[in-house]
Amino acid sequence: MSNILYSKNAESDFAPAKRPPGPGAPALQIPTHGQRVKSLYTPEERLRRDATKWTLVQGILAPVQFLVFLISLGLVVRYLYTGDGFEVATASIVIKTLVLYTIMITGAIWEKEVFGCYLFAPAFFWEDVFSFLVLTLHTAYLVMLFAGLGDPRQQMLVALAAYASYVINATQFVLKLRAARRDERMAALTAANVSGSRA
Repeated sequence: MSNILYSKNAESDFAPAKRPPGPGAPALQIPTHGQRVKSLYTPEERLRRDATKWTLVQGILAPVQFLVFLISLGLVVRYLYTGDGFEVATASIVIKTLVLYTIMITGAIWEKEVFGCYLFAPAFFWEDVFSFLVLTLHTAYLVMLFAGLGDPRQQMLVALAAYASYVINATQFVLKLRAARRDERMAALTAANVSGSRA
């Protein structure tokens, strides 16, 4: 959902080794001209991704949401362990859920601008599917809270389930976007290899 998830560390995934590989070590293979490098984005989609303001919006919201999650998780665990701080833990979950709604809505707009559809673009289909599970669990917590369903501990356990699903979903996006960064790096190496062979 967020291109800020491109890690600078991903740029080093195909960096040349500082020392020659030892005997029997696999050499770095650069795709030849006949090999296709499948990328998360087409060239046109990549241009739209880099041009839209929603990429920056997602890039800001993703770390904000993660920070809110970490704070809220600590407060929820503290309440479950000690029985203290129910109100502040509850407020933190509500804030986390509102941030989630915001990033889901802006993420849908981002997908529309980049891929031409609000959700379930092929590049992020399964990530979007799992996002709805995350959204459902967060919403279920709000329903329990405002409808007075369950006791405080049960409500907090639903929040923990929502948070667990959020971590899985965030990991999906991180892995997908790191793979995309590697693909772009490999495509650049391929282009350089082809260009060099024609020189």
